[in-house]
Amino acid sequence: MKKRKIVLLIIIAVCTIYCLCGCSQKEPSVVKTYEKTDSEQSSPNNEPVIMVKHYEMSDGTWKTDEYTYQYRLEITGRMNNAVKDSTFIFLSNIEDITFDQAWKAAGFSSNMDDYFEVEVAKFVGMK
Repeated sequence: MKKRKIVLLIIIAVCTIYCLCGCSQKEPSVVKTYEKTDSEQSSPNNEPVIMVKHYEMSDGTWKTDEYTYQYRLEITGRMNNAVKDSTFIFLSNIEDITFDQAWKAAGFSSNMDDYFEVEVAKFVGMK
């Protein structure tokens, strides 16, 4: 009988600790906010132009107001006949987006198959 009480107390203690640990896990918080750039604020220097407000989160993810993404990618390359390189900024749940995919999905393609589903990747800015 005494052993049963001890075992029962140990089980209750373990369950209590487990519940308290589970309840204490916090939602990720915003570390940095990238505000949408006003058209009057855009500058010719190398500052990014942010087209969609987004957030860096404390757990390492990235968010828009609707979706959460694993990565923030800055994809740089040169488009055909361009004088200088362009950088496209995407929030993404895929780790690798090529420059060819990026410039098309940033609005330069008339083929809708070149665009990402919003759950997969979101174009948020450019340099």
